[in-house]
Amino acid sequence: MLSINDGQISFQRDDRLYRIRGLEKNTSSTTLKVNLMVSRDSLVHLDSLDLVKSRSRASFVKAAAGELFVDADTIKKDIGRLLLQLETLQADRIDELKKPKTVAVKLTDDEEREALSLLRDPDLLPRIVADFDTCGIVGESTGKLAGYLAGYLAATSRKLKHPLAIVIQSSSSAGKTSLMDAILGMMPPEDVQRYSGMTGRSLFYLDSDSIRHKILAISEDEGARDASYALKLLQSDGELRHATVGRGENGKVQTQEHHVEGPVQIFLTTTAMQVDEELVNRCLVLTVDETSPQTEAILSRQRDAHTVNVKQADFVREAIRKLHQNAQRLLKPLHVFNAFAPQLTFPSHKTRMRRDQLKYLTLIDTIAFLHQHQREIHRHVIGETEIQYVNVQRNDIAVANGIAGEVLGRSLDELAPQTRNLLVQVHGFVGGQSKSLNVPRNSVRFTRRDVRDATGWTDFQLHTRLTKLVTLEYVLAHRGTRCSRYVYELLYQGEGVENQPFLMGLIDPAKLKHPSSMTKSSSIAEASSSTYPTGF
Repeated sequence: MLSINDGQISFQRDDRLYRIRGLEKNTSSTTLKVNLMVSRDSLVHLDSLDLVKSRSRASFVKAAAGELFVDADTIKKDIGRLLLQLETLQADRIDELKKPKTVAVKLTDDEEREALSLLRDPDLLPRIVADFDTCGIVGESTGKLAGYLAGYLAATSRKLKHPLAIVIQSSSSAGKTSLMDAILGMMPPEDVQRYSGMTGRSLFYLDSDSIRHKILAISEDEGARDASYALKLLQSDGELRHATVGRGENGKVQTQEHHVEGPVQIFLTTTAMQVDEELVNRCLVLTVDETSPQTEAILSRQRDAHTVNVKQADFVREAIRKLHQNAQRLLKPLHVFNAFAPQLTFPSHKTRMRRDQLKYLTLIDTIAFLHQHQREIHRHVIGETEIQYVNVQRNDIAVANGIAGEVLGRSLDELAPQTRNLLVQVHGFVGGQSKSLNVPRNSVRFTRRDVRDATGWTDFQLHTRLTKLVTLEYVLAHRGTRCSRYVYELLYQGEGVENQPFLMGLIDPAKLKHPSSMTKSSSIAEASSSTYPTGF
């Protein structure tokens, strides 16, 4: 008789007792590797073997019969009965492993009411930023809006068909892990799969149910360097297909396909100053404020954490995290349609903008998706299927423009501080010339001497920095008429004039025409054909 006590499997046959260990490590019906011990009175035989292999069984039977002074046919019959029962037990365990492990969290009436109150707050996005501050994350407001809010929205996009990926880049000890922890702490634990590292092929063998519409977080990109190829494919294609050679149910060698289905939201941190270009193209890149004032603010917050109020602060932080986790659980799987999409603009001077625009459009959709409890939920029947969707509003685009300027606007980040300073001074000089001459800004032409007289820079400084601005297409060089002297035109329109990153080429949401003339059905058709598809 087969029995299980405290996880240990025993099999009794007359005066012979078999003890089996290691069955739980077998996840395929083609193998049955166990540690098998048989005892009779004070006699014992122990061995490790694969019970599905006749040679292994024959070797064990012969050795056990000799050790226990029992007829070999008796041991052979015991092993045969044991094999049949272990196969049945193993099949049940494999079926149990295939069942979804995620258990839906049931909210109480009070928890649901509080979570809905958060989602219906007209100032939802500023409240999210304020909650990060309450939870102990310090920093200036612009950085919070870009970093915390962009990270929160990217994590929320896991529920869409094409989630946003995030890379937090900073030097060691700057706080990138703290930022990741703060964002992930707002998400339901059952939706987060966090790893310290991954091997090159580990992603190909993940269970689809364990990552679909979940967050895959890896603390350091070095831990996922071997798996970077698979991560890029998973982000771009939303799935992985991998062919290997193995033994089938009949024991013959054959090609086996492993299919991992997403989508999955990827969340990484890195200390590399130059991030892999292929990875950057697929991700929103967040940075951490590394200035001295920010360091002093963090040190002050660390000192406060050792005061008598620390327990009260911990209680408040935990309550906020739980509130946001419950709010995330109440977000329904909806489609998002953007009827403004045909009017939107995006820079096109680099091929990488093809991917950046998709991230920009998904960012807009995520903002609308997060506000679903403040919007009318529309229903439309396509064939025999009814879909539910929310529409993008003009304010969603305005918020996305501000965030995109921070996380996608890498232009100013390409400039050294001195070059950035020159750009701002030239911008002021051209603005003054435009007013004094009463001509449009794009009609103003200037020479290097004009800029040198206006700024007081040396010729060497000006030549180096102005050449950089021309190369990066902030300034356009025209050949002049006198001795082939060059004159310049300023293409930069003042975006990010306070030295923050920006993204040139986005349309002002106030200039968007409301698509009120479109019917509901035509709105769906046009939006679905012109915008990046989202939803399930």
